[in-house]
Amino acid sequence: MSSNGNDTPVVRMENIVKRFGTVTALDGVDLTVNQQEVLCLLGDNGAGKSTLIKILTGVYTPTSGQIYFEGKPVQIRTPADARALGIETVYQDLALVNLMSITRNFFLGRELVHRLGPFNWLDVKEMDRRTHDALADVGIEIRSPGEKVEKLSGGERQSIAIGRALHFGARLLILDEPTSALSVAETRKVLTYITNAKERGLSVIFITHNMHHARMVADRYTILRQGKLVGNYDRDDVTQEDLADLIMGVREV
Repeated sequence: MSSNGNDTPVVRMENIVKRFGTVTALDGVDLTVNQQEVLCLLGDNGAGKSTLIKILTGVYTPTSGQIYFEGKPVQIRTPADARALGIETVYQDLALVNLMSITRNFFLGRELVHRLGPFNWLDVKEMDRRTHDALADVGIEIRSPGEKVEKLSGGERQSIAIGRALHFGARLLILDEPTSALSVAETRKVLTYITNAKERGLSVIFITHNMHHARMVADRYTILRQGKLVGNYDRDDVTQEDLADLIMGVREV
């Protein structure tokens, strides 16, 4: 049972199959994300991780199988459907606009406006204030909400994307390789943000190739290989060496 006393999983994906023509990308995969936990989704290139996540986020429709969100069967046909449920995804490209400010990126698609008759204009001052306060509230310090994103480091960009998801009420946060190409110091910060997100009541799917990073934040692991589920493992039941062997198919654990 989760620390908030609710033992209904945030997400349960059952017997998910996805075919592209004659190619079977996913073959009967199950995935469960419990309340307030970090689930690391592991697998080599071509294992099916991205396809599974794209089904959960409405990019792809499964060939067969069922998704449950907080115990209720759902159809996620578009990314808007996923966002409406409270599923937010931070992809490697982050979906940030380099030439816009931190604030404009934070509120992208959700801008605050003043309305007077037929005219609308952005309430930049209020958005700046909310951006600064929201990021500070989750332990993310920025120099200025008006600073352009292109001037930020990779870790700072990740922090903005994670903070945005937290602020706008995500129930499930999906992070796709968030520590790739980051320095050691920035990686440590991003892993701290993941832990903070869990402490604030969110569930997290952390997709990574780095098993050391996975070991630092994971509660459980789900491992895929060649489109099939290898298994689900509690953090304390497997070693880092076990994980490597399971991913590569060297042996079962």
